[in-house]
Amino acid sequence: MSLLSPAADPRVAIAQLGAWLGQDEPADPLLITTSGSTGAPKRVVLSRAAVVASVEASAERLGAQGRWLLALPSSYVAGVQVVVRSLVAGHQPVVVADLDLEAAVSSAPTSTLFTSLVPTQLHRLLADDRQVAALRALHTILLGGGPIDPDLRARAEEQGLRIVATYGASETAGGCVYDGRPLDGVSVDVGADGRIRIGGPTIFSGYADDPALTARTLVDGSYVTSDIGRIDEQGRLHVLGRADDVVVSGGVKIPLPAVAARLRQHPALEQVEVLGVEDAEWGSRVVAFVVGEVALDEVRDWVGSEHPRTWAPQQVVALDLLPLLANGKVDREALRGLLGARP
Repeated sequence: MSLLSPAADPRVAIAQLGAWLGQDEPADPLLITTSGSTGAPKRVVLSRAAVVASVEASAERLGAQGRWLLALPSSYVAGVQVVVRSLVAGHQPVVVADLDLEAAVSSAPTSTLFTSLVPTQLHRLLADDRQVAALRALHTILLGGGPIDPDLRARAEEQGLRIVATYGASETAGGCVYDGRPLDGVSVDVGADGRIRIGGPTIFSGYADDPALTARTLVDGSYVTSDIGRIDEQGRLHVLGRADDVVVSGGVKIPLPAVAARLRQHPALEQVEVLGVEDAEWGSRVVAFVVGEVALDEVRDWVGSEHPRTWAPQQVVALDLLPLLANGKVDREALRGLLGARP
């Protein structure tokens, strides 16, 4: 049995996935290569049953099916899911060129419309009234692929947009937790080590040519993520960040996602990413990469007003834009590379 790798060209991928959905059993598994935003890319094997289970559970949760607008790369799992959701609903997906949702909505045949975006895309779209008007025509906007600034979501909802925050991975056939609640059939718990574990029919089959990684990650039928989280009294999952996003700086454990979340609340900052980098004096140095103008002392005071002062960044790097990977996630390795050219 061969593996099908969806093409980066969205129109080719749509044709591939349409033929794949029509294959007789057993269908070829999909091979999804991850972005490598936090390390080396992985080659994830997904069965058709897992992908279709995700599509069906998503439609059930959203309460409707319809035509999807493809604004994400078609070779990554989020883009694949947009295509498959649309095809399963009986509609050809509409390819969004240059993030022009207005043109895509105008060209879409009459039907219930959906799309899936990453936070950076939504941030840019909200700056254009024409695009906001087009977004209002959509039934739902799935928003995932990274931390979501509460202010960004609030601004979108103030414009009358229906936002659903999703959490998942290539290993879970895409988003499988919507606004903190698992899709039907999906199980979520938190292990003794704080890591989020996900089970159910959407889970991947393993990593191509890497049985050792598969054995570490796929345990008793559940995907052991690299994220830490908690489940509240209402059963909602809260993702606290990656397990390796807690660094020790000067003997103090610092949860970088909490620092980044605080900085995203600063009125002068449009985008933020916080990393820990090796440092001879501190062990790890906390560096804030920001889009916006703010002094280091102000950043430290802002973080220190809500968290321990020892969590505050020791360096601020101001950029015009944060570098992004093809799937819209922040390119953390590129940010680390920038430090080589800076004092």
